[in-house]
Amino acid sequence: MANNSVSSTNSANPAIFEKIFHLTAKNTSVRTELLAGLTTFISLAYILFVNPNILSAAGIPKEAAVAATIFTAAITTALMGIVANYPVALAPSMGLNAFFTFYVVGTLHLPWQVALGAVFISGVFFFILTLGGIRQAIIRAVPINLKKAIGVGIGLFISFIGLKGTGIIIADKATYLTLGHVTEPTVLLSIFGLLLTGGLMARGVRGSILIGIFAVTIISMALGLSPVPHSIGDVMSLSFPSVGETFWAFDLKGAWEFGIFSIVFTFTVVELFDNIGTLIGLTTKAGMVNKNGDIENIDKALTIDSIGTMLSAIFGTSTVGSYIESASGIAEGGRTGLTAVTVSLLFIVSLVFAPLIGLVPAFATSPSLIIVGLLMMSSIGDINFSDFDEALPAFLTIIMMPMTSSIANGFAFGFVSYTIMKIIKGKFSDISIIMWIVSIAFLINLGLRG
Repeated sequence: MANNSVSSTNSANPAIFEKIFHLTAKNTSVRTELLAGLTTFISLAYILFVNPNILSAAGIPKEAAVAATIFTAAITTALMGIVANYPVALAPSMGLNAFFTFYVVGTLHLPWQVALGAVFISGVFFFILTLGGIRQAIIRAVPINLKKAIGVGIGLFISFIGLKGTGIIIADKATYLTLGHVTEPTVLLSIFGLLLTGGLMARGVRGSILIGIFAVTIISMALGLSPVPHSIGDVMSLSFPSVGETFWAFDLKGAWEFGIFSIVFTFTVVELFDNIGTLIGLTTKAGMVNKNGDIENIDKALTIDSIGTMLSAIFGTSTVGSYIESASGIAEGGRTGLTAVTVSLLFIVSLVFAPLIGLVPAFATSPSLIIVGLLMMSSIGDINFSDFDEALPAFLTIIMMPMTSSIANGFAFGFVSYTIMKIIKGKFSDISIIMWIVSIAFLINLGLRG
């Protein structure tokens, strides 16, 4: 009976959406996709404020950084939705923006224009690797046990981010982490949001993540813990930020003359495996990976990613990448590119309503990340822990992501340990040529960073 109801709902989807996104084939609807897109956008809207703040420390004009962040995210996310039909949002990557600002510009004292030149060069490398099928071959070469571990590791990483954002866990000099001040109003509100969202999901309520975010935001306003809009001027901007100061300002000649092999290599390796790891985790959760581990439309998705990296440099921001927060929209039922297109349109709308986005506090969105992490942990039961040469690489992949705050680091330890364990056990046939090459590349990258 329920299946007939779903089919009936899906059959009402407009023809244009069916043609572009194949909603019925994905067993979804326009309403579900729009809701998923809104959920994803709210979960990652913090990037609109965090990224410009980081880039401004590199000397990039803040207004231009805001515009570059929005336009790059909107264009690349729309392309990911329309071309690859993925429910995945893209935006400037956290981590790489810090590397861009605090190491390339701050430590090496390079102009931000030269740093953008390095980003563009890495995008060209991505594009060549994608056209040559190398990135796709790398994904296919990832052992199935590591693929499953990647999704679990990302889930643990997301939950870790959520726990920090709620204040449930805090830094501690003696133990690195400890329990936060759980009696503080904002922490109590976050715990309320977590339990409310979890309870709604247990009852099968659609949009439960979004309801939880809105409920915490409204209560926080009522208690005076977050700002309340008093007029239309508080929630709307009358002027659009401009990219005029950063558009096409990247310095290719300066980047080339500096001989920044290590910088380009770091940009390339970190973005390559951060994005591959994120896409594997997200597409697995969205049911886009078949029993052989092949991901549908991965060629198109990787091409968009490489184009997005070049667009990042053109508009004036650090490297763009797929966002793990897309998992929140996938958890709400997002299965097609219509989810991504919705996110893209909301990025454009944010040019006008940027102050309204700022009214949603981090402690309101963080509980949703904990829930999403839980959902992504579900495949841990499918990982082979009985053979130690399979178990150790899988475990290191999982644990190193949250412990180092990097998906790429989890990849690195997983790949290298897998290769070494197979060598020790004498299973050389289990190590593909690509596994050899990638493991060596990770060792070089770790050496350059260490």
